Amino acid sequence: MTSQTAKAERFRDLHLGDPFVMPNPWDAGSARVLAALGFPALATTSSGFAFTLGRVDGTVTLDEMAEHARAVDRAMELPVSVDLENGYGSESEIAARAIERVAEAGAVGGSIEDYDPEDRRLYEIDHAAERIAAASEVAHALPFPFMLTARAENHIRGNPHLDDTITRLTAYEAAGADVLYAPGLRTTAEVRAVCEAVSRPVNVLATPGLTFAEIVRAGGQRVSVGGGLTWVAVAGMMDAAKRLAEGDLSALSAEPPPNAWFLDEQGT
Repeated sequence: MTSQTAKAERFRDLHLGDPFVMPNPWDAGSARVLAALGFPALATTSSGFAFTLGRVDGTVTLDEMAEHARAVDRAMELPVSVDLENGYGSESEIAARAIERVAEAGAVGGSIEDYDPEDRRLYEIDHAAERIAAASEVAHALPFPFMLTARAENHIRGNPHLDDTITRLTAYEAAGADVLYAPGLRTTAEVRAVCEAVSRPVNVLATPGLTFAEIVRAGGQRVSVGGGLTWVAVAGMMDAAKRLAEGDLSALSAEPPPNAWFLDEQGT
């Protein structure tokens, strides 16, 4: 199997080369499908994983996420980055511990956001930067290049203030983040403004209103989909189930992926 160091080096190098799409599986099976389709790296989705447990986003524990990261990593040979939400606690040392836990599980990247789910507010910028600094210290002390992503949540938390988003991302870059991310950017002008304001690679959340080519021209290096693929799959299931309830059995005509996608190197 590919070593964690080799995966980490591949993941780091992806951020130095051509822009790429990093989709988000919700379980080991979807991870294998995405790997078989040729994507270069994967990232977990907190909302998609919570769905597999029958819960809403933000209710998964660090223990559960670490075990999920381990399952996804073991399912295929691609580098895995983990959505760590706010690091599972407001204190800097807790966010740092979250990095340790997923690195122990096999991940080579992880993201920490600046939203406090308990108080339902964004952290003050100094505190948010301190959390990234603590996570960065742990990430960069690992024996392989762990890519830490810092997320500014403004645009998906009811505060779409671009200047504040840029101020936050600039502070997180100074605190040691390797990748910067502001989910919810909707226009090429917003993407370009963020990318021009920082010197680290920028992750952009895919949106139906932008093409990959437009994001790349605006300066984006990495495109992820969050829970998007999960909800596409769930929507397909719901549509088929509704038709099934009406007596339409043709909704079950889809074929499963090739068995070879789910076999290991020994063919088992």
